[in-house]
Amino acid sequence: MPGKVTVVGAGFYGSTTAQRLAEYNIFDTVVIIDIVEGKPQGQALDLNQSRSIEGFETKIVGTNDYADTAGSDVVVITAGLPRKPGMSRMDLIEVNAKIVRQVSESIAKTSPDAVVIVVSNPLDEMTALAANVLGFPRSRVLGQAGMLDTARFTDFVAETLNVPVGSVKTLTLGSHGDTMVPVPSQCTVDGKPLSDLLPADKIEELVNRTRNGGAEVVALLKTGSAYYAPSAAAARMVKAVAEDSGAVMPVCAWVQGEFGISDVYLGVPAQIGAGGVKKVVEIDLTGSELAALKTAAEAVRAKQADVASL
Repeated sequence: MPGKVTVVGAGFYGSTTAQRLAEYNIFDTVVIIDIVEGKPQGQALDLNQSRSIEGFETKIVGTNDYADTAGSDVVVITAGLPRKPGMSRMDLIEVNAKIVRQVSESIAKTSPDAVVIVVSNPLDEMTALAANVLGFPRSRVLGQAGMLDTARFTDFVAETLNVPVGSVKTLTLGSHGDTMVPVPSQCTVDGKPLSDLLPADKIEELVNRTRNGGAEVVALLKTGSAYYAPSAAAARMVKAVAEDSGAVMPVCAWVQGEFGISDVYLGVPAQIGAGGVKKVVEIDLTGSELAALKTAAEAVRAKQADVASL
């Protein structure tokens, strides 16, 4: 069992992720690090005082010093600015690239054996940038996107059909943004194909709502962006690494020949365990779904090349 997990960034996303990880009660230590003095320390103090109530022993440490994160088994990078209403994920690229670069340089020095999960936006580009700066094997650097987008799609389907979320299985691949590829052919409700239960135009409507799921939350909140569902997704990925579960999850992973796509970070189903991505899992896609995935790969590839110099 990995003993130490670090969450970089003490915003809503980071602090909620730290809370979820601590409450799993499978780690010795969860470290929250942030540049704001006192903020992670205050969160750690508060979280530690919830341990006897929630019944977990994991110790939470707040710090502004990367020395306190040394030897982490898993690091989650949430650092960066959130979106404001009207902003796209791409609007954040320059400012967040500088932050993710600095964070990655620090992690490479203090936790050279860590699995790193990136959640900073724009997600696909930031994952690629972190991987380049870290210099780790690419299997140990992955991004959280598909887990969240799939959860949103699942929720919208369950709401529309008025069925339990547990009966719905959906999948989204591609990028975390405009070239997201929801995969209706892999979507079922109680084992029945979604296409048997909803007309094509209604499915397309839910696909579009999923694609804009983050913007919908941002527009309602007006300050900040989503964090409850995103932190749940990131924490589950960390848990899969920690427990070496081999769970297959849609994540942003390095693709090397699978689906006829190579040399790019892209949202794909991957088996997650100790060491990060064990393998990318190829599934059957329709012709149009595969074409959309290849289009997403090319769009993301161009942006990942741009970000390398930021």
